[in-house]
Amino acid sequence: MRIHALQTGRVQIKASQALGRGHGIQRRVAPMFDKDWTDWLPTYAFAIEHRDGVILVDTGSNSGLKALPRWHPYYRVCVRFDIEREQEAGPQLRALGIGPRDLRTILLTHLHMDHDGGLKDFPSSEIRVAAGELKAASGFAGQIRGYLPQRWPGGFDPQPLALADEAYGPFRQSRRLTADGAVVAIPTPGHTPHHLSVVVEEREGAVILAGDASYTEANLIAGNVDGVSASESTALATLAKLREFAGARPAVYLPTHDPETRERLERRQTLVLTAPTASRPLAGHPCVAGPA
Repeated sequence: MRIHALQTGRVQIKASQALGRGHGIQRRVAPMFDKDWTDWLPTYAFAIEHRDGVILVDTGSNSGLKALPRWHPYYRVCVRFDIEREQEAGPQLRALGIGPRDLRTILLTHLHMDHDGGLKDFPSSEIRVAAGELKAASGFAGQIRGYLPQRWPGGFDPQPLALADEAYGPFRQSRRLTADGAVVAIPTPGHTPHHLSVVVEEREGAVILAGDASYTEANLIAGNVDGVSASESTALATLAKLREFAGARPAVYLPTHDPETRERLERRQTLVLTAPTASRPLAGHPCVAGPA
């Protein structure tokens, strides 16, 4: 079994989105008024080569995201994308010798635009997503919440992934995605209320494909909630469970936007639950007027 980290371009977000400032509504509106941006961050999708077939966890960004709807204030002032067509997940998988017919399943951690942006390249693949996530993202209400359902490809008809009442470490529910049980979906609500993560069990430990459960490993260790999670208490509980899981067995923690994700995967660098040395895990710089 092999795991490929596919970097689908780069993204910049406000520093107070990556690391929430304040509490309650203050934390959630802070990115709109923040003048500081993060550095350019990677956007990863992950391909798992398993004997049952290839599983793609998220599809990453697409080049169309360089032109976002201007009517929504978040799209206008809080996010920038930098990606070319050849950096999308489909072309990268083809370069690895993995075609659309080889792809068994796409599991979407959530339906934000930098996680479902590559769907157009996989029209025949089975797509799985939490039912609550699909409902939250659909229609005009979904657009208000920050999703882009109008960009879903024609024929997009994902199958709801129902978690079973089967405990997996500290998680009370889970869903085995392969016959041998080596690939497991777990609930990690916070960034979105129905966010999922995927655990790949390897001989020496586990690899956690964490989506946006936290933006960085350092934020997980410190228990830092981002600036967009609807419920701070829910996000904190998820981070605590992930730390508990990693404290019980060797675990490599791979968030979508952590600059160290690819190197951590290649080295199988496991999570060490000590306080991070840096006070801010993502550097920021003065805002440049207008989105890229």
